[in-house]
Amino acid sequence: MAAHLKKRAYEEFSQIIQDEPKAPPIKVRLVARPQVTQVTLDLRAGNSREALTQLLDLENQLPVSQDAAESIINTLFEHYSKEEGAHVRSKVIELLGRIARLPGVNAVGIANDLMTLLATEGSHKVKGQIFTTLTVIGRSLPLTSDLHRQLLQLAQKHLTDSNHAVRCATLSMIGQLGMCDVKSVASSSSSSSSSSGKSSKERRKGNVQRMLGEFTSDRDARVREAAFQAMFSLHQRGQKLDLDLYQQSIKSLTDDHEGVRLVALKLVWVLSQVYPDEPVVAPGTTEETLRLVDDGFAKICEMVTDSSTKVRAEAAGLLGSLHSVSTRFLEQTLDKKLMSGLRKKKTAHERQKEQFTSGEWSTGKKWADDKPQEDVDPESVSLITSGACGAFVHGLEDEYLEVRSTALDSLCELAFQSPSFAILSLDFLVDMFNDEIESVRLNAIHSLRKINHHIKLREDQLEIILNVLDDSSKEVREALHELLSSIAMVTKSCLHKALMFLIRNLNKYPHDRLSIWNCLKNLGTAHPDLTLALVPDLLGTHPYFDTPEPDMDDPAYIAVMIMILNSAVNSPTMSALFPEYTFRHYTYLRDSLPHLVPEVENLQPARRQCLSNRGDNMADRQTNPQDFLQQTLDKLKGLDSLSNSAAINIMQLTVQDLQRISDLEPKITATAQLYSMYIDCQLTLAKALSGDHWNVPAMLCPQQSAETALAASERVIELSYRLQHLYVGCSESELAMVQQLRLRAWALQLVVQLRGSSSNSGSSGSSSSHLAQKFLTRASAMQEHFSSATITPDSFTHAVFTQVLKLSAARHGILTKFLQPLLLHNRAPVLSLANTISRVSAVIREPAGGSDNPLRFTAGLTLGLFVDAELENVRDLERVRIQVRFPDSRTQLFIPRSSDFRILSNLRHRFMTEIYLSHGLWSEPSQVEVSIVMTHDLHGSGPSTSSKGESPSSSSRGTVELCKPVKVFLMPKPAKR
Repeated sequence: MAAHLKKRAYEEFSQIIQDEPKAPPIKVRLVARPQVTQVTLDLRAGNSREALTQLLDLENQLPVSQDAAESIINTLFEHYSKEEGAHVRSKVIELLGRIARLPGVNAVGIANDLMTLLATEGSHKVKGQIFTTLTVIGRSLPLTSDLHRQLLQLAQKHLTDSNHAVRCATLSMIGQLGMCDVKSVASSSSSSSSSSGKSSKERRKGNVQRMLGEFTSDRDARVREAAFQAMFSLHQRGQKLDLDLYQQSIKSLTDDHEGVRLVALKLVWVLSQVYPDEPVVAPGTTEETLRLVDDGFAKICEMVTDSSTKVRAEAAGLLGSLHSVSTRFLEQTLDKKLMSGLRKKKTAHERQKEQFTSGEWSTGKKWADDKPQEDVDPESVSLITSGACGAFVHGLEDEYLEVRSTALDSLCELAFQSPSFAILSLDFLVDMFNDEIESVRLNAIHSLRKINHHIKLREDQLEIILNVLDDSSKEVREALHELLSSIAMVTKSCLHKALMFLIRNLNKYPHDRLSIWNCLKNLGTAHPDLTLALVPDLLGTHPYFDTPEPDMDDPAYIAVMIMILNSAVNSPTMSALFPEYTFRHYTYLRDSLPHLVPEVENLQPARRQCLSNRGDNMADRQTNPQDFLQQTLDKLKGLDSLSNSAAINIMQLTVQDLQRISDLEPKITATAQLYSMYIDCQLTLAKALSGDHWNVPAMLCPQQSAETALAASERVIELSYRLQHLYVGCSESELAMVQQLRLRAWALQLVVQLRGSSSNSGSSGSSSSHLAQKFLTRASAMQEHFSSATITPDSFTHAVFTQVLKLSAARHGILTKFLQPLLLHNRAPVLSLANTISRVSAVIREPAGGSDNPLRFTAGLTLGLFVDAELENVRDLERVRIQVRFPDSRTQLFIPRSSDFRILSNLRHRFMTEIYLSHGLWSEPSQVEVSIVMTHDLHGSGPSTSSKGESPSSSSRGTVELCKPVKVFLMPKPAKR
């Protein structure tokens, strides 16, 4: 029987191999709809309280199926007619509005029934809810113009309701559904309060906006706010507002209700954007006109001194978007002085001309009879309503940080548009560096950095900025370093002062050295002429005497050299001022800090001679790295036709060449590394399957060959996860090739384990069945993924999907006989990349490592370790972990908080956090390894979350290292008694 099964298994396998490849069948993907909870509602018995409880439960169970929705709608309408409690009826109406938005529900029928209920409803609260629900239904049916017309007519009829809630709901409906060019269908009865002298032509002209404008002077502040909000809703829906609304909005800026002032302020801003050049009469005059955007800007500036914090913050935020405002109004926002009560003064000639035209002459009977007379209205002169005078000064000095932050944003935006205004605002921005709130200080630094191309700092302003370098916040200090990197220094004393403050900052905060060094690099590159004048003082050289050689381990001296060497690139005469030891120091710094120290031609004649001797070959290799890479990969084209040993030799040489390319060519390092790692997986599988032990029975195979094959499969699995998660830019089909390599490794692992279990007479069949079931589950999950993504598998994977998955895990012997020939006779396909590849990486700035002084802490307690790292090309920050490996091989993972990450640029992040380590007593100092890793799910279900200090030993979760570990010396000491 066993021989018969063996023969039958090999016959089926031979049929699979010998069949000619057929076109893949057309696959129909059936998408099952999500199951909708079936809900039953029984409101026949019970009081209002029980009914409200059932309604709240129904609200939590939405959405429901279409059949259940119809029965629920009928039940709700039946209970509405019997319910006496207004709050329950209001909840019923709200639920009907939510159900009406479900697909397949007759929303128009529900709206018609609600309009019928409105005629008999006596509760104002329920009426307001009916109008709110009708508005929701109307917005969900934008193409039903007849329904909208009926709803607007119904809303106009109830505009004169005595309750404010009903009036607010109807005004909201008009704003959400009305159109500006639609004439009023029914004249509102509230028009009786308007002037009776209106002509019939003017009354016929009344539209939706005119109807809404009548309620901006309602006795209830909530109705006034609703009227203005309805007009704002019209604007948000793309309707153009009338210019007549401007005066109503200006008048409502002095309303005693905060909400009314807030919405009126937004309307003033909207009209200033829509009609910027429309002339309006200047306040206090009858002839002078202003542009509407200038007058609106002045009115918004007045609201910066409002009594409400929300209004002040909103006004300060709206100022920044009015880019077309006149310069004189813009500059007035930084000046608190009030000149002549903000009234235009007339010259003596203009006053005499007015006297002459009016016919008024002095009689001479009274002293000073002919002096100029002006009619001054006391109400027109106010020290509080001061227009645009000092608006930003008030905003930057406000007691609430929300107002100060929005004022800073607006000031920065306007200064970015106007160079003259940027120069005027410089003093105010610099003063904000001393704000008591860290976020405001940081905002001021970033704002000044955005307009640095318009400004040049004076020495007193620079000194204020440099004093902030002593700030306790690391983020503020680094933002200042970036600001100083981009600011142009005017004099050499400014540059020298900035250097001295940065060196003092370096001594006080040693962790900031990388940020300070990068700042000095940019300062040196931008100011070569000023640095040239400071070289003798900075290096301490003397024209007659030799000075001692500085210590190369001094971070301050390294900082000075970084600035000087970056300046020497653009200043050829600077190298003549260097002492002899500078050439040796340059060589050391160039090798140790290549990203901070550039190549200075005058300091490396030997290297320049070497480059000239090598000629054009070096240049050709540098200019055509892709051609060199392609020549290396062309060796793999005929791999399928070669023997196993020859293919292994070619893959070994290719892996070596790719590793050299990745070291020499930074532009294609990621691509070369990916190819090298993929070919390494192919090579490892080929070596594991090339031995003669596969042709002999399992009992005669040496144990060493099985262990070698298992180690090879584990290596391929590990490399496949690194290929899948460490590189960005691979297509779906390219990632599928990596996953199929992993499937081969799983199959090799299964075959070796099952062959070993068959040779071991004492092994249990349950463990073998478990291993087989595990492989079949993984293969089945991969098949579902390939089917959903329409990926064509290779020959090995296709055979696994079509034949192996049909077998049962209990028949693991037949499974082994299927997989072994499949592995031996099907090589992995060659990878071909179509896109540019980038590598996911991390760089740990702190801790630096390499120190011989151990960090001591009491055994059993905690030690805080600061970690500063930069991430490249990481798309999912939630999977980033900090891994700490202790000397006893125990590993611990720490999860950074989302607030620890800061975006540097696209797919570049920086995170700074502090982890807390703890351990028992050690006999001597030992090293712990700190690294940045990224978690992944071993079963393809995505990353899983865990608590702080999670253990990576879970079988469903793996990690991929993003950088080399940093070794830190630790020494737990015994507790004092």
